Amino acid sequence: MSSEEVDLYEVLEIERGATKVEIKKAYHKAARTHHPDKVPEDQRQAADDRFKTIQQAYEILSEDDTRELYDQHGMAAFEKGGASGGGAGPDLDDILAQMFGGGMGGMGGMPGGGFEGMGGGFGGPRGPRKSRNEQQEYEVTLEELYKGKTTRFASTKNVICSLCSGSGGKEKAKAKQCGTCGGKGSKTVLRPVGPGLVTQETVNCSTCNGRGSYYADKDKCKKCKGGRTVSQKKILELYIPPGARQGEKIVLAGEADQVPEMEPGDIIFDLAEAPHKTFSRAGADLSADLHITLAEALTGFNRVVLTHLDGRGISLNVTQPKGRILRPEQIIKIDGEGMPIKKSDAKGDLYLIVKIEFPEDGWLADETTIQKIRDVLPKPKPEIEAEVVDEVEWDIAPNMDDFGANSDDPRAGAQWEDEDGEEGETAQCAQQ
Repeated sequence: MSSEEVDLYEVLEIERGATKVEIKKAYHKAARTHHPDKVPEDQRQAADDRFKTIQQAYEILSEDDTRELYDQHGMAAFEKGGASGGGAGPDLDDILAQMFGGGMGGMGGMPGGGFEGMGGGFGGPRGPRKSRNEQQEYEVTLEELYKGKTTRFASTKNVICSLCSGSGGKEKAKAKQCGTCGGKGSKTVLRPVGPGLVTQETVNCSTCNGRGSYYADKDKCKKCKGGRTVSQKKILELYIPPGARQGEKIVLAGEADQVPEMEPGDIIFDLAEAPHKTFSRAGADLSADLHITLAEALTGFNRVVLTHLDGRGISLNVTQPKGRILRPEQIIKIDGEGMPIKKSDAKGDLYLIVKIEFPEDGWLADETTIQKIRDVLPKPKPEIEAEVVDEVEWDIAPNMDDFGANSDDPRAGAQWEDEDGEEGETAQCAQQ
């Protein structure tokens, strides 16, 4: 089957809009079904050809750049000279510009490859490729996210050697073509993908580090020793604006390692918000527990209830009008005391969840005081009348785990066993 007749989507039996996951699944299925080892000897050659076509389809469609080229130009984009047969085909400069972002930079699409002194490569609208970004998590406290933070740190990175301008060789020295990869900067290897299954994979040539050429020891740059880059320390500044959130990215553009013939990538910090002992956050709003005594719940209070993220004390004057009391889990909302909202002077809100701290057992033992409290508090409801009355013993249960235990009633807090047959904690099903 000639390359002009190949429809790679039909080869893998997928739609043209298939996702990468669908492409990978289809490839594994096709590779298992049509592997040459599964057919008789007289059919081995045809199966081998089909298997190579399946591999080729996967290699092209699994990468965004090559898939885009195939969708635009078909298999002609991957043939020598940019066309097959007598047709003119697409322009090779345009194809390489799409594949390599405007400048070849390296043979075979490998970073830093090719021969020294080749010139500017192929022009294109996208400009030179960028080196790899460096991404890392950066933990910040809620206080730092509230107030904002500027920090400086030392970064050691690779920069283009100033003596050889990134060539790796002495002035006027000529590079030698790598014999291992034939100057391509890459080579094809077989990688196992399953029992009896292998796939072809293009990797950097280890001899020339993907460049396609190298300098003899006597011709190497004295400063970088042929490496084309040298290590350099630089002080960088990281600014986190007030109101920044978990998962936001702070980008230091162009501060990643430099690679010859490429624009430097970025250092990217992913913000990770550390847990806070007092506050919880949702967007621009904050919440915290408000711990008050039983007396404060009944009579009100006027005091500082917590320290805010900027160190301010937050004071509440809660006067209970006409006997209104605070109850457990009620919410007090304070407008404008949440997190800053970026690019504005506004702030979110603060929600305080009422937690009433009851006295310890035994604090009230004096009968006179007990009677005074009974006189002040609301009277109990009328006594329930019954023909027969039993006075029963009682105790405090720690939880509802024993409720319906050892029964088959799904509403019970029955015992459960783990996979090893050991008894585990009880789980209660809440009755709706």
